[in-house]
Parts: sequence; structure tokens; C-alpha cells
Amino acid sequence: MATYNTGMQANGWAFSASGSRRWSDEGYVPGTFYDAGAYFLSVEKKINAQHSIGFVGLGAPIISGRQGLAVEEAQTLTDDHYYNPNWGYQDGEKRNANVSNDHKPLFILSDYWKPDERTKVNTSLLYSFGRDGYTALNWYDAPDPRPDYYRYLPSYYSDTDPSIAGDLTSAWQNSTNTSQLDWAQLYFANGKNLYTVKDAEGISGNDITGNRSKYIVEDRRQDPTRIAVNSVLERKLNDNTDLTVGASYNSQKTHYFKVIEDLLGGDFWVDLDQFAARDSDDPNAAQNNLATPNHVVKVGDEFGYDYDIKTNVINAFGQVEKRWRKVEGYAGVSVSSTSFFREGNYQKALFPDNSLGKSDVQSFIHGGIKAGAVYKISGRHYITANAAFLSDAPTARSAYLSPRTRDALLPGLTTEKSLGGDIGYEVRMSRVKGRATLYYISTTDGVWSRSFYHDVYQTFVNYSMTGVSIENAGIELAAEVKLSPTWQLTAVYADGLFTYNSRPNATVTRDNSDTAIAVDRTVYWKGYRVGGMPQRAASIGFRYSNPKYWSIGANANYFGNIYLDPNPDRRTAEALGNFVSEDPQWDQLLEQTKLDDGVTVDIYFTKSWRLKKKYRIGFNLSVSNLLDNTDLVTGGYEQLRYDPTQIGKFPPKLSYMYGRTFFGMVTFSF
Repeated sequence: MATYNTGMQANGWAFSASGSRRWSDEGYVPGTFYDAGAYFLSVEKKINAQHSIGFVGLGAPIISGRQGLAVEEAQTLTDDHYYNPNWGYQDGEKRNANVSNDHKPLFILSDYWKPDERTKVNTSLLYSFGRDGYTALNWYDAPDPRPDYYRYLPSYYSDTDPSIAGDLTSAWQNSTNTSQLDWAQLYFANGKNLYTVKDAEGISGNDITGNRSKYIVEDRRQDPTRIAVNSVLERKLNDNTDLTVGASYNSQKTHYFKVIEDLLGGDFWVDLDQFAARDSDDPNAAQNNLATPNHVVKVGDEFGYDYDIKTNVINAFGQVEKRWRKVEGYAGVSVSSTSFFREGNYQKALFPDNSLGKSDVQSFIHGGIKAGAVYKISGRHYITANAAFLSDAPTARSAYLSPRTRDALLPGLTTEKSLGGDIGYEVRMSRVKGRATLYYISTTDGVWSRSFYHDVYQTFVNYSMTGVSIENAGIELAAEVKLSPTWQLTAVYADGLFTYNSRPNATVTRDNSDTAIAVDRTVYWKGYRVGGMPQRAASIGFRYSNPKYWSIGANANYFGNIYLDPNPDRRTAEALGNFVSEDPQWDQLLEQTKLDDGVTVDIYFTKSWRLKKKYRIGFNLSVSNLLDNTDLVTGGYEQLRYDPTQIGKFPPKLSYMYGRTFFGMVTFSF
């Protein structure tokens, strides 16, 4: 990375520029790679002492091979906690099927105006556009190509045919053609599938013959375009009182669509919905777009779904800050209006009346109030307190039951509310600095939406919940102690109770039907822990700083009370079915997965040199997870797909902490 700054020049111009690139042929996880750039340009023109104009442009194009989580059985068979099912060998090279590609440049034009010594007005105009997407495999009238699909694992046959289970175990352990994607087989299947598409594009007699791809790599895109304006006025009312007021407008359109990335040796792909073709007797039901029936698509063509989500947000806010001899306080208020709608660009055969065109506009008024204060017991001891009540609109992506196919809304939409506060004690002494904080946050009327294949209903479903409430309460402690002029101790501790605090109502719909499978189904989520994070953590560290501009240090870290987020459909009366509490399935369905606690150690070293009083060289080296603890499960998820009679059929997918890793950096400044 290189960075250059001119500072404010005598002619009133200032320039800053930076560029960087980071890349790796393969990351810590097999089959992953990384190639990222970044650029930044800032220009400011000082018109006079009260007025200046600035421009900032920045962006970060990133292409990376993604890691896929796997079940414990696959990790055990490959003897690899970091087993990645997303890649396979193609012509002797590793190829990842899931590659993210993101580049969204951002441009900001700002006006800085200081009409007098007590007033500042900053106004900015923002524009952003670009692409955001990732590739994935898709298939039609063909077996699932994913190597870790549950039917390809030995456990699927362990009870019914132990000999097949044994053969699969051997194959997984000895052949990457079994444990990883078999690209050669996908190309072979596509090259042996001669097919004639009748009346292609809906044109009578337009027959196209060629190898119809059974497997493809598709690029799933969500490209945003955003424009926003924001203006903030800061006014010093007197020596002890400051006022801040402002307003903003934000408009964003996100285009959701798919593009053929690779036909994998085939000549074309036919744009049909295979689930609709399977479930309906109507031969036209499978058409994804009635405007182009039997649409033949090739590399670079859009297909599958195509729609826009447009969102507008208007916000006004104000805050006043007041200072007394022993107390400092603030209070603020905000009011917002959020509206959004879906605009479909395809008319899907299954939903001809609510897939194409602009939907009804959904509007929500929301906002919040906040206040806080600092009480100065003395110049070194302080008590702080903050409180807030906020409401927010649901996101458009969670508001629609299946935005890929239609504009049907989740019933019972409302704003999400949050109430919270904290109280803390802070000490700032010459050799000791510390802080203790108690906090509480309650969020109600949240929305939760996912899509997955449901084994009981044997179809792809949209599972949405309203009335989701979360309660977070905890304590945070931090201290920094200067043991001597060269030795420093730091310690932090956090402990919380993050739980779901309601029984949400679930709406379950087939992805290819407007008919709801379930409405107002009660999900017994109350009391379950929120997953995805340690709810208890601690760290203690020592640092030695030598007067000759070098330092060395180490930290020991502890993580505990880590849970996987609970699958809501397993916590319903319907899932328990005819079981009684004594049945083993009862506890298997209801128990939440808790991960083991873990400990890691990190060390670091820094050194700097000054040359000829105008150059500086800096060196940093750090080692993370020094003890190479690769058995620490850091996260994962319970699969939404499950079989109530065989809970182990779809076990959780887990992620592990990376083992020992190193980071080194050299900087040269002049």
C-alpha cells in the first residue's frame, strides 16, 4: 500500500491519495483465494477562512473464493476441521465454485461552511453504484453435485447397507473425486446431453438443438445504486451549550438477478423452474418469464429472476449537549420515514398477477429518543449513564415472503422497537485506567426470514416470523495498569445473557405457491440463547516497551458460552408431533447446541527506526493462536432442514478457529 498527502497548500488546495492490493493464491482454508484492491482520492479546496469544498472517491474491488461450512462427519472423514466442499480439481488446478465478486465505488462531494465562530454547516452529496455477487452451482434434472450432500456420506447407509458405508468411507479418505467437487464429471454430463428446445423464446418453429447443460455456474447478483444527501448544523449556543440539527435523504435501488457464468461444456441452459415443473401438471408453470417462454440462455445472459427493490428514507434529527461544573449531559431525538417497494422485471408463470411490475408501496414512520450524562465525582472518577428508545422499519428483503418470485408480503409487518441503557464507572489515574459498565437492551417486533428445503413438506419453503424479541443484558470490565515505566498490564472481561424473549408467529409458504402451509404457527423460542457469538469472554495481556523504540507483548484470551442459533421450526408443537417427553426425539429436537469453551494466546513485536531525522521505518510482527488450538469451534449453524424422526440426519455445520497464523508488516514514511 502506498499513501501520499500534501497537506493544505498555500494555494488552498489539499490532496490525499492511496492505493493498495492484497492477494493470496490460497488462504488458510483449502480452495480459497483472495485478490483485493483499494483506492482512495481526496481533494479539498479552501475558498476562504469560512468556506471549503471537498471531494472523496474510494472503492475496494474484491474477488475471493469462499469457504463452505461442513458437517462434523465430513471433517472427520477428511481429517480436516477446515474441509471446504466448494472446490475440486479441474485440469490439475483447484477450482472453487463459490466465488464472491464485489466492487461498489463511493463518491462524496462535501461543502464545509463556517459562517461565524459559533456555527458550522456541513453538507454532503453521496453517490454509489457497482456490483455485489457470488457464484454458485445450479443443476436441472441431475443429481446434486455437492460432495457433502447427505446422501453421499457413509452415515446415510450405515444402518441400511454397511458395505456401501464402508466403501464410501474409504473413498472419502482416499479420493478427492469423492470428497471434493468432480468438475470432470460435470463437464462429462453436459457434453452427453443432446437436446432440442421446441419453440425457443416462444417463437413457433424456432427449434434449437445442442448439448443442454445439466450443471452450470451462475452469478447471483444484487447490484446497488444509491444517492444520498445529508446536512448537519452545529451551533454553540453559549460556552456551555451545543446544538446539533440535521436532515438526510437516502434513495437506493438494488437490482437482484442471475447471470450465466459458465455452461461447463454445454451449449446452452433452458430457463425453467424445475420445482414448478415437478409440482404442476401445467406445462407452462415452469416458465420463469412468460415474455420469453423456453428461454435459451448462454454465458452472460440473465435468467431465473430479475427484480428491483427500491427504498427511500427521510430523516431529521437534533441533539443538545449541556455542560455544568460536575455534570455533562445530552439529549437527542430523530424522526424518519421509510418506504420501499418491489418492481418485478419478469412475469413468472406461477404468479402472473403479482410478479411483474411495481408493487404497493410500504411506508413506516419511526425514530427515537436518547439521553445520557456524565457525573464527575472528581477529576479522575466518573459515573456515566445512557438510555435510548429507538424504532426502525423492517427491511424490504425480510418483508416479502419470496421476493425472487412475487411481491406477497409477510402478514403483521410493523416497526422493530429497541429499549436500552447502560450505567458505568470510569477511573483515570496516572497509573491505572479502568471502566465498569452494566447494560441492558430489549428488542421487540423483529422479523426473521429464511428459505430452505423442508423434509416434512418435501418442497422448498419460505419461513418467516414476526414478533421476534431479543433481550441482552451484561457487564463489561476493562483495566489498564502501568506496572512500571516499561511494563503495562491490560485486562478485559465481558459476561452477558443474550436470549430470545418471545414466542414468535411463523408463516410458512411453498416457494411455488401462494397457499400458506402454516399461518400464525407458534415458535417456542423464549429462553433460547442467541447464537453466533461468545456470551462470555476475557483477555489479559502484558506489554514491555523499551525506550529504544521497540516493544513486545502477549495476550491470553478466553471464549465461553457459545451457542448455535436455534432452528425455529424444531421448536414448535407441530415438530414434536406425536412424541411424548420420554421419547429421545423430544430432547433432541428441543436442546440447543452449546459449543465448548476455548483459550488462545497471541504475541506481537514492534520496532521502529528514524533515519536522518526525516525517514521512519516501522516493523510489526504478530502471531495469532500461538498454541495452534485448532479444536476450538467458533460458530456454525443448525441446519434448517431436518427430519424430526432422525435429528442426526442433518447435523449442525461448524466452523473452527484458524490455527497458528503470522502477520508481518514493514512501513516506510517520509
